[in-house]
Parts: sequence; C-alpha cells; structure tokens
Amino acid sequence: MSEQANVTPEQYIPLCVPDVSGNEWQYVKECLDTAWVSSVGAYVDRFEQQLAQRVGSDHAVATVNGTAALHTALLVAGVQPDDEVLISTLSFIAPANAIRYAGAWPVFIDAEEHFWQMDPQCVTDFLENQCETVNGVLRNRVTQRRISAIIPVHILGHPVDLQPIIELARRFDLVLIEDATEGLGGSYADQALGTIGDIGCYSFNGNKMITTGGGGMLVTNRADWAEKARYLTTQAKDDPVEYVHGDVGFNYRLTNIQAAMGCAQLEQLDTYLQKKQTIAEFYGERLSRIDGVTPMPVPSRGNSAWWLYTILIDSELFGTGRKELLDFFAAQQVQVRPLWQPLHCSPVYRDCQVVRGSIAESLNQQALSLPSSVGLRQNQQERIIELIASAPR
Repeated sequence: MSEQANVTPEQYIPLCVPDVSGNEWQYVKECLDTAWVSSVGAYVDRFEQQLAQRVGSDHAVATVNGTAALHTALLVAGVQPDDEVLISTLSFIAPANAIRYAGAWPVFIDAEEHFWQMDPQCVTDFLENQCETVNGVLRNRVTQRRISAIIPVHILGHPVDLQPIIELARRFDLVLIEDATEGLGGSYADQALGTIGDIGCYSFNGNKMITTGGGGMLVTNRADWAEKARYLTTQAKDDPVEYVHGDVGFNYRLTNIQAAMGCAQLEQLDTYLQKKQTIAEFYGERLSRIDGVTPMPVPSRGNSAWWLYTILIDSELFGTGRKELLDFFAAQQVQVRPLWQPLHCSPVYRDCQVVRGSIAESLNQQALSLPSSVGLRQNQQERIIELIASAPR
C-alpha cells in the first residue's frame, strides 16, 4: 500500500496551507517602505485592537507564537513553580510545554467520545475525588501540589463544553485559560472561543485559521493582566531608557511585518470560515455513505471553526486501519495526518498524572485529518473521497 503512485506534482494536495490573496502584499510593503519592520510599529497595535474587537475581548497582546501566549498567560494568571494545571491530553504538545516553562506540572484530562474535547466529567472526578483543600489551598492528594489553573484546548476548531468546567473553576478558585489556537472564529453559547474563560490564547502559525507566518495573541478582559502580559513580553522594562528591569522578561513581541500580514488575514476571516464550513459539509455528506468511516461530528453547543476536518476509521468495518490508509494517501501525494499522540503517552510526560486517557488513546488510533485548506477545490475533495472509498482493503 505504500508503493508510490503515478501522480504529477500538480495533483499534490496539502493538508492545510494559507491563503494569501488579500492586502498582505500592500501592508507588508508599507512596513518595508517605512522601515518599521521590528517589534514596534502601527500594525502591531492595529492587529491587537482589531483582533480584540473581532472576538469581543477588552484587551489583546500580540506574541511571537501561540506557545509564547500560553506561557505568558500562565505567568500573569499567577501559576507558580510546582503548581499543577489541568490540560487536555488530546492536544498538540505546546500547552503542556508552556506549563513546564512556568515550572508547573500538567495533569492530563481525557477526551469525551462525542466531540473529542476535554471531558468535563473527568475534570469533576479529579477535583472532587482526587484533590483536597488544605489550609484554604486546593491540593492534589497524591502529589500535594497546588492546583491553580485549567487549560481546555479547543481541538480541530470544535468548542469544548465549557459551562461545567467554568462552574468547577469558579467553585475551586482556578484560573481558566482557553487554548483556542485552532478555534479562532468558533463559538460556544454565542461567545467567541478564547473569550469565555479568564484568558484566551491564539496561534497564527502557517496552517491556522489566519496566519502571520508565526505569531500568537493573548486576550483578556482584565486590564492588569493585559498590562502585565505586555510588560513580560517586552523584556520587563521598568525604565526602557536606562535599561532597568524589575522582573525576568521575555523577547516575545510580534514584529510589525507579521502584524501587518495578520491585519490583512483578519479582514478575510469570515470568508475563510465560510469556506471551511462548505468543505466540512461536503465531506460530511459524502463520507457518511462509506461503511467504516465516521464523519467529523457537528458540535451541539456552539459553532466550529472546522480547522481540520477529521474522520474516524473503524478498521473492522472499513477493512483496513488508519495507519494503512495514511500510507496509501502518502503514495497518492495527498497529505493527511493522524491526531496527536495523547500527551500522557509521550515519553517526556509519561510520569505525569492522567485522568483516564482511554478515549484519547482510542481516538488517536482511529482518527485521520483530511486536507482542509480554505483554497481546497471541490474536485480535489472528490478525489480525496474517492481515494478513501477505493483504498485497498
């Protein structure tokens, strides 16, 4: 099945690539013409203001990438070394790494089987049954570390069921940090993903909903947290003239060139979301006809950004497994990919605590993400669907 097919370069279909067809050239050229190319410039402020307005947040702070936004969010929220932070185990590794950058430890929470997001029941079980309050501080019964925050990750553009998690966060006095890197433009209970908790974080990597090449953003309604985030991301300058620094800061500020591209991309977000919706609907309708293939579920508590359309392969009903189908697509020059290895299975995090984990492991074994670029053509989708239907069994 891994034998290379006779496919021309023009037939190659990438997984998810950016669309650069708006004002990107004009805005970036303006930066170059005026020599405002680094981390100070009008486009940085403009991008922050426009993103905040778009999602309905009071404040936004641009960063070099989404991981930097997450790291900064943890610091401004008061997460301390040797604290513990609850996090989705079915996720890209960035938020777990950000927790370790802050000196804290992740506690991995399983996915729920219907929409593949952080399971609120697992969060409940852990906080109610595996933690205790000691001298007014919530601690893990096993490690005796303080529990300080929860990071639900809106994977694949779908919303986490946040309401029960928010109620738990308030009940146990925990900060809620949304990782909405894949969910820009999605919503939950009529609120934009990333704006429902205390802090939200976005990524603008090359394959995200909008891109600045690299880049990220932190949003919050707390002015003091936004001020602290801006302070930490610009090397913690107390006196920028005399170079006085009152804290350990970071070189995390987005450049003006990247922000210029972000402004142009943001202008097209609604168009991108509509294209993603159309792609998802076409996949869903056609793939539902193939035995052994479960189309991506439609959220029941909000709207998805449909970042990467993902299917489940039942190897018995379909006749072959996800891994074999992955190899088949590679030979056909169509880029697909599995979901991430659950973080509690990653060698670097195997010693960390996990609450259940079996659903995430099962999804990892069955899931395959299909090409989902906003520029994906219908005839390309038809080819992808035909390849699935005709894959060797």
